[in-house]
Amino acid sequence: MEVSIVLSYPYPLVVFDLDGTLVDSAADIAEALTRTLQDWQLPRVPEATVLTWIGDGVRRLVEQAFTAAGSDIDLDEVMPGFMRHYEACLLRSPRLFDGVAETLAALRKRSVTLAICTNKPSALVAPLLQHFGLQDVFALVLGGDSLPERKPSGAPLRHIAAQFGVAVEAALMVGDSITDYRAAVDAGMPVALVRYGYPRGLDLDNVEAVAVVDDLRELLALYGLRACADQRSAPTRFNECRPTVGTCRG
Repeated sequence: MEVSIVLSYPYPLVVFDLDGTLVDSAADIAEALTRTLQDWQLPRVPEATVLTWIGDGVRRLVEQAFTAAGSDIDLDEVMPGFMRHYEACLLRSPRLFDGVAETLAALRKRSVTLAICTNKPSALVAPLLQHFGLQDVFALVLGGDSLPERKPSGAPLRHIAAQFGVAVEAALMVGDSITDYRAAVDAGMPVALVRYGYPRGLDLDNVEAVAVVDDLRELLALYGLRACADQRSAPTRFNECRPTVGTCRG
């Protein structure tokens, strides 16, 4: 069976996670956490361990670190110091993952509305975007404290879709972690996942996703995947249905 492909992007709204999806910030988050632990005379935590904690919000991050250190210090006493360190380390060494800038530019050229849904505190999102010259790229940015609920609740994704008058099922969530995946499932929003981020136990080979990609630029070919999805259930691996010269063979 051969299906013609219309070269317009199938999702009018794409919502991105931030840390682990667009920006590699793990080293800076780990450094902020290390400084906080040292403030309380507790041992530092390996960055690899911190990676398994990123994604559920800063309070949960600090809670896991102090629990792992065997400390029962009141988090309300810890959080102000952590937030000072977090802000101080924010622009220490973050980098955009390969292909991010090109992908965002290409999607905007196709008139796709872009948004961010992150559990990072809102006050720290704008400086990070400005650092990379992305402050005008996203039509809406939601932080972890923007709404009463944050990911893995689907409420933020539903809120973003409603803001632009787009049906939830017509938008796309792009993330890297089990938190992002659960939020998309809860919202009823299609999801694409990246392999290079901080999955936190998410089995990327066994997810109901539009695509699982190694490089964000692969998302630009999703029109081929949508055409294939018209023939059969959506693939969970990007290369299961790669566009071939304007057609998709099934």
